[in-house]
Amino acid sequence: MGRQRKSLGNRIDNVAKWLLKFRIISSPARYISNSKITWSLISRTDRIRTRRLEGRIKNGEMPNHISIIMDGNRRFAWSQSLEREIGHLKGKDKLKQVMEWVLNLKIKYLTVYALSTENMTGRDSGELESLYDLYQIGLNEIAEDPLIHSKKVKVQAVGRLEELPERVRVAIKNAEDRTEGYSNFIFTVCLAYGGREEIVDAVKEVAIDHAAGRLPLDEINSEQISNRLYSAEIPDPDLVIRTSGEERISNFLLWQIAYSELYFTDVHWPSFSRNDLYEAIESYQYRRRKYGK
Repeated sequence: MGRQRKSLGNRIDNVAKWLLKFRIISSPARYISNSKITWSLISRTDRIRTRRLEGRIKNGEMPNHISIIMDGNRRFAWSQSLEREIGHLKGKDKLKQVMEWVLNLKIKYLTVYALSTENMTGRDSGELESLYDLYQIGLNEIAEDPLIHSKKVKVQAVGRLEELPERVRVAIKNAEDRTEGYSNFIFTVCLAYGGREEIVDAVKEVAIDHAAGRLPLDEINSEQISNRLYSAEIPDPDLVIRTSGEERISNFLLWQIAYSELYFTDVHWPSFSRNDLYEAIESYQYRRRKYGK
């Protein structure tokens, strides 16, 4: 259903671009599109559509765990002629919004991919330092956020955290310590994270336990691996969302997403809307019904 809607939308966009080549169409279209009445109408229509979509998904089977690959901060900045640091800042603010939407839907687990191990070696030091500053600020903000405490959200970070700067690790500990007694909702941020690295680290622990005589060879199975993953305490994702048009997993939760539904959207992460979230959930529900899962 999601792909059919996307295909139809692309066809409509192509027709519109062709029509706009003609002055008799483009001139009045430009005037109408910039008018306050038009924007008011569009805004009201979007709100109505979002409310209706929210009502539909609440009547369906909700995912228990949503994971998001937050992609497109830099492309958003380029498209708006902004500095890339502004794009990352907008991305941080968007995460706050999305977390609130997810909490309002009573979805217990939210996991986000914030920084991969590849990012730590593939980006220049100046951009990385800006990102570390944002993680420090964002985690400390989360630790003080009234919504986090009123909803009793447990905050945790997973990955090779020892590779992060000390200021980020201090901010992680602050957020985790301030929320460690909560269990209504679990928010997990993946930092210095790689799916392959996570599996390697789990296998190393299995090998150590086997060599020490604590784990017989015939007891080594997938459950033993799962129990040693960074995210061992939370269930596998039901729905994985990736923004910004890339249709790949990029080394994210490779072990855990074996049976997850995947949803890709062209929207850059800072532009991700409540409606986009609801459409992803509706697509998840449609697939569950279609395949009888």
